[in-house]
Amino acid sequence: MSRAFGAVQALDQVSFDVLPGRLTGFVGANGAGKTTAMRIIMGVLSADAGEVTVDGAPTSRAICARFGYMPEERGLYPKMPVREQLIYLARLHSLPAATAAANADALLDRLGLADRAKDKVEKLSLGNQQRAQIAAALVHDPSTLILDEPFSGLDPMAVDTVMGVLRDFAARGAPILFSSHQLDVVERITDDLVIIAAGQVRAAGATAALRQAHAGSRYRVGLAPTDDAAWLAAVPGVTDVRPALAAGNGVTGAPGEKSATGALGGNGGTASSNDVLFDASPAVAQQVLHQAAARGPVDVFGRVIPPLSEVFKEVVA
Repeated sequence: MSRAFGAVQALDQVSFDVLPGRLTGFVGANGAGKTTAMRIIMGVLSADAGEVTVDGAPTSRAICARFGYMPEERGLYPKMPVREQLIYLARLHSLPAATAAANADALLDRLGLADRAKDKVEKLSLGNQQRAQIAAALVHDPSTLILDEPFSGLDPMAVDTVMGVLRDFAARGAPILFSSHQLDVVERITDDLVIIAAGQVRAAGATAALRQAHAGSRYRVGLAPTDDAAWLAAVPGVTDVRPALAAGNGVTGAPGEKSATGALGGNGGTASSNDVLFDASPAVAQQVLHQAAARGPVDVFGRVIPPLSEVFKEVVA
């Protein structure tokens, strides 16, 4: 799809898939075209060229009505109690009164708003208003979710709560597209990723595969505590040997990282004080592993996979 506003080309032949049962992150700098694309998907804006399809068929007003949409700007009635508002929105989507009330209560409980159900939206904190907005997008049991910055203004515990809700919704088979500037959150939750810059898609695909594709020749090895690593720099084909914990290396380990043969991530965890980084070809890296193992136990070995923040910078540069 393409869309221009006067002389500004907001979207230029943008095309990507949002697959059933998968969380797709939509990331880009301010003004990249994310919100414009989402509004076209929802039918709020029209495209100058191209179309949005669901299961191969063009969208219609009836199809879009089954979507759940959360705009970046909060759109709830500020003087209406939260629970009453959720029930009202569900009823607008033709849900029976009992189902609307049950859905509202379940979401309020899951999102930690049960004790604020009778409060007016304007009386909620900004974070709780964001939770209420997410509940509003979900209360009518939508077929698809389109969320613009759903994690904005949420504290870490609230982020985890919302991630759990979205994962459960995806597990039911629904496609979910959401935009976010919080790349650490995007990395944690997404199955797929679309990176947009200047109105064009620069990269799209499975998040793990995109990170793997942008990994270089850097490896990390966890040497025995008594090993001084001086031998490593002398291995033919090994360059740029440095401690993993040195400032600026950008490696802190990763949850669930594997020993001996596993690839490493770069999005959390703690590196050992004797973990060492080096550049080498895959064959030379295997030689390093064998030599290190001959010198003592090797707790960690693998290719360093860049965090999403580094992939993003490389793609949009």
